[in-house]
Amino acid sequence: MHRRRFGLGLLATPAIIRRASASDASVVRIVRQYGLPILPLMVMEHEKLVERHAARLGLASLKVEWPTLGGPGAMIDGILAGEVDFGVVGTPGLATLWDKTVGTEREIRALSAVQLQPFMLLTNNPAVRTIADFTDQDRIALPTAKISAQAIVLEMAAAKLWGNDQYQRLDPLTVTLPHPEAAAGVMSGKSPVNSHYSVSPFYYYELAVPTVHLVLKSNDTLGGPHINGVLAAAPGFRTGNQTIAQAVFDAQQEANAFINAHPRDAAAIYIKLAKDPHTLDEMTPIVADGDNVWTTVPRKLMDFVGFMHTVGRLKHRPASWKDLFLPGVQAGEGS
Repeated sequence: MHRRRFGLGLLATPAIIRRASASDASVVRIVRQYGLPILPLMVMEHEKLVERHAARLGLASLKVEWPTLGGPGAMIDGILAGEVDFGVVGTPGLATLWDKTVGTEREIRALSAVQLQPFMLLTNNPAVRTIADFTDQDRIALPTAKISAQAIVLEMAAAKLWGNDQYQRLDPLTVTLPHPEAAAGVMSGKSPVNSHYSVSPFYYYELAVPTVHLVLKSNDTLGGPHINGVLAAAPGFRTGNQTIAQAVFDAQQEANAFINAHPRDAAAIYIKLAKDPHTLDEMTPIVADGDNVWTTVPRKLMDFVGFMHTVGRLKHRPASWKDLFLPGVQAGEGS
């Protein structure tokens, strides 16, 4: 796995190297999730990068735990309660959590983006070539209807085509279904759910089936690559535990550099931890696909937030994307 390439100082942020403060804890708990969009965290866990950067910053005894929770709801509850410290949520989830806690001692912010990845709206219905072709006979699977990132982007696409007052036009066709189940149904052609707003790596498998085709790529709706997930932080990280936050952030940057430089090794880590049945030769080009941008800096986050505010999903509208991220750690030209 080219462990020698994981130098402790590879991508450390030089301006914020300091000794641990009194507020820093002895344990950091990062929710364990396995999936290609979570690959940087899988690399961080496998290679113990948080521990290495914590030691560099003066927290040599920091213990890193990777608890597994029951689902997104349990993870969000754990973050709000401070029972876990970091977990990956979608952009709408972060915006909603921030909106409900902004200005309070329990304000929720993110440490970083996790990646930029598109969503692919796929179907096995040969009559559907654009979203205008969907009828009430079609069903579109989403991870969570109305509130997932895919649901929001679908509404943005509807508003773009038919006008802002028609943003919910396709909502009656959507159903909540986990990605693996939705992908299997679309590929088989035997499910009443004939369409899927898919994510990597599932859309690679679906598009390999001759009867499945692309209807819309989310990058087209948003005008370019966009944020997929963010690493949300428990409330205590907004004003305390800065050294731990820095260690996690630096570890993620190092993981991103490793994925970009050594996609085959990163693919091997993914296959091992996710117990994915695909071969290394099959997974490596997926990891290396230019559509998968491994970065800590968000893009198009304010497009999500602006739309959600316009349609009444958010009461507050941040002035900048940085309002939703921890101060003192995040940098870069995001949007």
